[in-house]
Amino acid sequence: MRDLEQEKARIWAHLTDLAQGADIAGIFAPDAEAQIAHPWGVSHGPEQISQFYSALTRALPDADWRPEIFLAGENHPDSRTDMVRYSPLVGSFGHWQGTFSDPLLGIQPTGGVVHLRICEVHHLNDAGQIARSWILPDLIDLMDQAGCNPLPPMPGARGLWPGPKGGAGVRMGPGDPAGGAASMARVLDMHDNLNNNPGADVSNLSMDHWHPHFMYYAAAGIGICRGVEGFRQNHQIPFRIAVPDRESRGHFVRIADGPFALTGGRLYATHTGPYLGIEATGKSVGMDVMDFYHFDEDGLIIENWLPFDILGMASQLGVDLLPSG
Repeated sequence: MRDLEQEKARIWAHLTDLAQGADIAGIFAPDAEAQIAHPWGVSHGPEQISQFYSALTRALPDADWRPEIFLAGENHPDSRTDMVRYSPLVGSFGHWQGTFSDPLLGIQPTGGVVHLRICEVHHLNDAGQIARSWILPDLIDLMDQAGCNPLPPMPGARGLWPGPKGGAGVRMGPGDPAGGAASMARVLDMHDNLNNNPGADVSNLSMDHWHPHFMYYAAAGIGICRGVEGFRQNHQIPFRIAVPDRESRGHFVRIADGPFALTGGRLYATHTGPYLGIEATGKSVGMDVMDFYHFDEDGLIIENWLPFDILGMASQLGVDLLPSG
């Protein structure tokens, strides 16, 4: 079993260096694979992966990586999938903070400070290089900061995602695997409850796993919500109307430490209702998501951060949300 403290220290150093323009070849393994949000997609080897990081460092040349949640753990099993189970994994939610100085994918620079939200999961090889990555930057949030949000007004609030209430989201020590196992068990029980109750009518759907006034930080386009009713009205019900047959075929990540847990995978669905200003297309779609959870002392979810590749979903529906130039 790997030393998780050492794993975290190495990933921390790599992510710090990447934001400062370090040589990709010294960080990623020659056979590395990175699944990156649209438009980059699955990238193989340092040369392809560098296209993502080079674009970011050109746009934010003075960036600092500022993590808010950083945890590691053995990857809990998922019987729904036969995909390769990489373990251990290190997960992070944070921002690249810097001056937006050069265009990024047609998004015009502001010349001022921006916070590029990035949620990511990494696995190291035995040599300490990154061998497998899943990366979700929130480019719609960057467009919102730059004044060119392509979506209708968010149902939730706009703004910077804060770190966990009370701090302690950066888990650099030996961790709390027993507490993490309890957190993961609660998350999976909550997922079973949601998955066993499909449809837009949520009146009989239990929210017993959630604090009544929990904070829900969803990707730009959805926005920030508070409490059960805020979550339902701004995200849960519109999403269920849009993709009522959604299903997960397995998580690539299930890690937890103390009161924090992280899951992530791809949802598959048919787009049969309007969503984020896109009318129903009837097309099949795969949606890449992660969920970072924070539990309170009573074992209830007090905060949930939801990165979501909305650009990728829209592209599959025939809608290009990136600026034309």
